[in-house]
Amino acid sequence: MRKKQKEQEALQEENKQPKRTLLRKKNIKELIAPSGIDARDIDHLEIISNTKRYARSFFVSSLPRMAAFPELFREMYLFGDINTSVYIRPIAESQSQNDLNKVINELEVERITATDRGNINRESIIAQKKAEAEHFRDEIAAGFNKLYEASVVATIFAYNKEDLDRYTKLLSTAMSKTLVGIKSAWGLQEEAFQSNLPLMNDKMKRMHTFDRNSMGTVFPFTTSEVGHPTGVPIGFNKQTGVPILFDNFHSSLTNYNMVIFAKSGAGKSVTMKTLISRSSVLMGIESLALDAEGEYTIVAESLGGVNVVISPTSKTVINLFDIEPERVKDEITGRERVILSVENKVEDVTQALLTMAKGSTRSQEVNELTKQLIAELVSEEYEKLGITNDPNSLYQASQTGIARGDMLAKERKPMPTIGSWYKSLERKARENTIDTYKNHYSYLLKVMRQYVRELNGQMAYFDGQSTFELLDGVPFINLDISQLEERFARPLAQQILMSWIWEKYVKKNSEDRTKASKKRVIVDEAWMLLPFDEAVDFLNKMARRARKRNVSLAIISQRFQDFYEKAEAQAVLTSSDTKLFLAQDKSEIQYLKEVFKLSEGEANFLVTCQRGEGLLKVGQDTAILKITPTRKEFEFVETNLNQLAKKNTEQ
Repeated sequence: MRKKQKEQEALQEENKQPKRTLLRKKNIKELIAPSGIDARDIDHLEIISNTKRYARSFFVSSLPRMAAFPELFREMYLFGDINTSVYIRPIAESQSQNDLNKVINELEVERITATDRGNINRESIIAQKKAEAEHFRDEIAAGFNKLYEASVVATIFAYNKEDLDRYTKLLSTAMSKTLVGIKSAWGLQEEAFQSNLPLMNDKMKRMHTFDRNSMGTVFPFTTSEVGHPTGVPIGFNKQTGVPILFDNFHSSLTNYNMVIFAKSGAGKSVTMKTLISRSSVLMGIESLALDAEGEYTIVAESLGGVNVVISPTSKTVINLFDIEPERVKDEITGRERVILSVENKVEDVTQALLTMAKGSTRSQEVNELTKQLIAELVSEEYEKLGITNDPNSLYQASQTGIARGDMLAKERKPMPTIGSWYKSLERKARENTIDTYKNHYSYLLKVMRQYVRELNGQMAYFDGQSTFELLDGVPFINLDISQLEERFARPLAQQILMSWIWEKYVKKNSEDRTKASKKRVIVDEAWMLLPFDEAVDFLNKMARRARKRNVSLAIISQRFQDFYEKAEAQAVLTSSDTKLFLAQDKSEIQYLKEVFKLSEGEANFLVTCQRGEGLLKVGQDTAILKITPTRKEFEFVETNLNQLAKKNTEQ
């Protein structure tokens, strides 16, 4: 009885204690498993998780006779959202010897048969194979070589069935370049998928025989090193720690343009300022910036460059109508000749005036007829001054110059201006008798007067003869438009200045690379241009034509989505061999993944990376980059207002 009483007391005491729940540790399979996998289809799997994904697994079915490192499976390893597993099993020397002896005997029988039948070609091929097998056997016997069996399984992923099918075709085509045959694991998708998990369980066992040398070509011990043998140090490869040298004008690039996309505060301006300063000092590259935020002023001062401020109160005038001759290389003789393309200039000026006429509201009243009226007046402005395609038509006899012998001193003719064009518009409107044109003339007279200086227009800072010339040999020229109104005046200024830069800065560069200097044009905050079709059109033209003049166009913008959704702006992306993606907003990642085939790891990195870190793509090569300006450089590349205020306080 006493024993029973003690047991009851102990039980009561145990019930008073707080209950403890023992948690069972999850195994590795449970940790990596998704919510569910639908394996009912025989050619793909549906992975059910937060977002449904599709997967298709492959195995390597055939290999080339010769293999080269690292090209054998390079396309597969770097394809994009793909997992690849390689199972390797060494073959014992005794088995290797027996297998090779068996192969040699079989080949000898085939050779004798071919000889008896008089098939000389067949006999020669078999003799070569036999010699190779005997060479392998002797190397293995001497310990210089070894045989292995290997099975290669890969799985690609996509977010819809259409993309999965498209990726399948692309992967098959890419692998065929190195004579590697791949087959879908038809009816064995579940087994192939399990074989490609990190569980060391090959259920496919589609084996191929390699020797020691060819086995070495399978290992993915390669990094996508971006860089050139010459150039400036732009940063460090985060995966290898190796400095990346970048030459914007290297001969391996198909073009010299570059684009930088990142969210605000990710380090776009710091990156470009670092590149500008280092390339100026180390390579003598001249740069010009369209500064939309007033961030490059201190860089110009530090490099001994020039700052030009364009604002409603500044006295600097940039004339939209300025035209310059250009040197072109004759395709037949190879010699340079000077030409003057008035037709192209008329088109550029017309595009800018169209943007002005549409205004910030992008009025629908402006149509092709309006454009025709504008173009005719622009063409007449040059005709009145006698400016034709003859470069000499730009000059007139000087009123003050001193003649030498039979040569008369010449000076440049004054160019047409927005003011002179507007006067011609008024005259044309008075002379017009066509009812269809009346509304168009009336509209243009109303909206364009704001750009005329004589009429005290509030946006007349582009009316008049230019008061500033772009100088060759200046390391850095900064055109500061940050004081202009942001919604319309700045994009308009960007378009007009791009046209002016093309005339005064780009076209002056020779087509002969031995004579041309290396120049860079930076368009900061390029997203401002996108709502204006004429501005985007000129940006595209500039991107396509810059390389011919040994000029690099650098586009800097915040939202990649804006360029992706604007079909007219995509030529800028295709004309840029260098792309740098710094920290991105989550809403942008899907577009980047789709266009540039980023893997999940690369996409996640761009969402989580720190300031100054990013993904650099130069041609087909990619590297994870860390940009670290020196302490001295930070004095003029820092753009964070809090950091600048802190620095000023410390001083």
